[in-house]
Amino acid sequence: MRATLFLLISILVTTVFFTTSFVNTPPGGKAPNLLFTVGVGAGLIGGLYDGYYSYGKLKQHGDFGLGAPDKLDGELVVFQGKIYQTQNTGKTFVVDDKQLTSFAMVNFFQPDKKFTVSSAMTKESLFHFLDSVLTNVNGLYAIHISGQFSYLKTRAFPPVKEHDHTPLASMLSLQHFFEFNNAQGDLIGYRLPSFMDNTNISGYHFHFLNNQKDAGGHMIDVKADNITIEIDQMDSYSIQVPSTSDFEHFDFKKNRAEDIKSVERGNKEGGK
Repeated sequence: MRATLFLLISILVTTVFFTTSFVNTPPGGKAPNLLFTVGVGAGLIGGLYDGYYSYGKLKQHGDFGLGAPDKLDGELVVFQGKIYQTQNTGKTFVVDDKQLTSFAMVNFFQPDKKFTVSSAMTKESLFHFLDSVLTNVNGLYAIHISGQFSYLKTRAFPPVKEHDHTPLASMLSLQHFFEFNNAQGDLIGYRLPSFMDNTNISGYHFHFLNNQKDAGGHMIDVKADNITIEIDQMDSYSIQVPSTSDFEHFDFKKNRAEDIKSVERGNKEGGK
């Protein structure tokens, strides 16, 4: 009787284990329509740069997204299930699953809408068009833009030292900028609502990866010629909260809204 009971318990534990292991990527089924975030946006802006979550784990929660590498060593793009890092030198490569991120957001990209735009667009007109089709001002949208870009400007930060918590807005002079003419590639990004400020980064946020997969960065400016836009509206989000000592003692009461805007656009002055 005891042997039978032990066997039943073992089977139950094994079943629960495997169910939990595969809940994020159901085989043959529709993936969760969820935005998964590692870290807290205001924490990254305020200086929490030390990685704590592996890329291997991150890929279990999405095949599309963006983020920051460990020690702020450039910029990340998650595209078609692979994670690419662009360093401040411009070098772009696929990361090792064992490496860590300090902040990232991913989802399983399942587009609901698709648009083709053949007219020339600036960054401002592109965002205006997106605003016209993303009608839910409080919606969570993942956005994939692919095609021809007559001009692109991106940036990447250099790595910081261990436990260097200099706020990101104070490091804008260290950015390295990259300019591309007549580039083909992909913009991977999001438009998130204002109620997600601090936990994430509201508004538009895009990272670039060229077709050759050897150049990228955080998008600062863009002029598009002939593009395809795919939209995936998500209905929920979750946050993987860090358990590091630095996070436990970080001051989240400070208002970092202006710092977030400065970092997003790459300068202290105006501009969207």
